[in-house]
Amino acid sequence: MYMRKIVLLVCIAIGVSLHGQKREKFEFSRNLPVYADMLISDLTYPLAWGNSDIKDFDQWRKVARQKVFDCMLTPPPPVAQTEVSVIAEEQRDGYKARKIEVRLCKYYTIPALMLIPDGKGPFPAVNVLHDHGAHLFIGKEKMIRPFAEDSIVIKDAEEWVANLYEGQFLGDYLAKNGYVVFSSDAPMWGERGQEEGAKRDRYDMIAGNMMMYGIDLSAYMTYDDIRCTEFLATMPEVDANRIGCTGCSMGAYRAWMLAALSEHIRAGASVCWMVTTDEQMSLNYQRTENGGFANCFPGLRRWLDYPHVASLACPKPMLFINGSQDKLFPMKGAEKAFRIMRDVWKSQNADQVLDTEIWDIPHSCGLKAQAKVLEFFNKHLRQ
Repeated sequence: MYMRKIVLLVCIAIGVSLHGQKREKFEFSRNLPVYADMLISDLTYPLAWGNSDIKDFDQWRKVARQKVFDCMLTPPPPVAQTEVSVIAEEQRDGYKARKIEVRLCKYYTIPALMLIPDGKGPFPAVNVLHDHGAHLFIGKEKMIRPFAEDSIVIKDAEEWVANLYEGQFLGDYLAKNGYVVFSSDAPMWGERGQEEGAKRDRYDMIAGNMMMYGIDLSAYMTYDDIRCTEFLATMPEVDANRIGCTGCSMGAYRAWMLAALSEHIRAGASVCWMVTTDEQMSLNYQRTENGGFANCFPGLRRWLDYPHVASLACPKPMLFINGSQDKLFPMKGAEKAFRIMRDVWKSQNADQVLDTEIWDIPHSCGLKAQAKVLEFFNKHLRQ
């Protein structure tokens, strides 16, 4: 102990940190175990459609969906009566914007923005789900233009949207085209963030701490998305039989998860989030970010891969776009996932409503992609 103190003092004196020292032997590299390929080879996905012993599709979907919910751990306890507070309203070009807080569980309220077209409803509706981007200061404001009085927020949102969405708020774009739009903050984003300010490096620590309560933070995000969609379906302005969901990046992940787990969703569109685990979690790619707690349900990969879970949405109409220049999701993994899903929809004679596309784009949802999403919803929610 005495010698260690001397070494430490010497290191401090010469400006050397023990914290950064490396050992000759190690077990983890680039945030992955060195035996990652062995782990991947052991993932057989026994509950996937085609691997499972269950041959009736409806029964398989029921069992597989329950397995997903089991891996999501404890859901937030619901309230007996949904409470809604309208914080502010403003008229925009062809639609009204509404800032609300909705209580769907006993622990917290969910801040959200809504857009309601002018005219006589009920209208088709879309739950528009925000991205991750390692940018937690805003959430719902990435999808819907913030209110005018939120000067700091609106500046940040405009800069974000200019970068990832080619300057167009996806939610406002859909509202101008006749859709009720809903967007809420996920846990850790926007008005559900940290008292100390938005710090990406604290996300995993907080998610780990939530595990100590028996709670999966990513699952809470999905539970909230499901319940927010249920709330959306009760609104008098909304046609409950014509609700869709969409998003980019983590929002795309949220969209296909929501479509897979909620019967209220009739169609879903996901831009830049689909892959297979063998590619996403491999050491073959020079990445340090593989998703982490933002899309982690404990133990789920032992049963189902990402495209298998997305296939729970079958036979709903679904649109998937991935980018060949997307550095977050290897194209090989996206193509594998698309083949898996096409096989599932084809097995149910529903392949005509599944659209899987690889575009020559980076990780983004620009004007062309947004136009494709609108075209998709017009086809499947307006008819």
